[in-house]
Amino acid sequence: MKIYRKLHKAPVRVIRIGRKRFTLRLKRDMLVLKDALSQEKQETKEMLVAYSRYTRNQATKEEIKQANEQLADLIKGLGLGVFAILPFAPITIPVVVKLGKLVGVDVLPSSFNNLSERKANLSRIAQQNKQQLQANEIDKPDNNR
Repeated sequence: MKIYRKLHKAPVRVIRIGRKRFTLRLKRDMLVLKDALSQEKQETKEMLVAYSRYTRNQATKEEIKQANEQLADLIKGLGLGVFAILPFAPITIPVVVKLGKLVGVDVLPSSFNNLSERKANLSRIAQQNKQQLQANEIDKPDNNR
């Protein structure tokens, strides 16, 4: 800690800022994951509706095709679920995904393929909201005077 104090004038502040940055990044990642899981849930519900319509001979070929693609995504997710149970899951799942990309096999469900785009969109929306709040703060008359 003595060396750290010599390198930084405010080591406690640096630690607090790092901790805050970590919690914000974790919250953003959890929101992206929540969005992906809700999309997967909605697609699964649509798949079940399409299959129930198929049993009554009311579904189109396009609906059945989309339902079959969603079923394949669901099976992919279940396959990754097996790795989540195993020890060292934080290591094995990224390795499996990376090996799948190298071999040319899509291991992740379709709703998880564009997570980086979702993170960028979430950051962009947060930045816009922050700018709007700042603009509203400027536009408000100061009643305290």
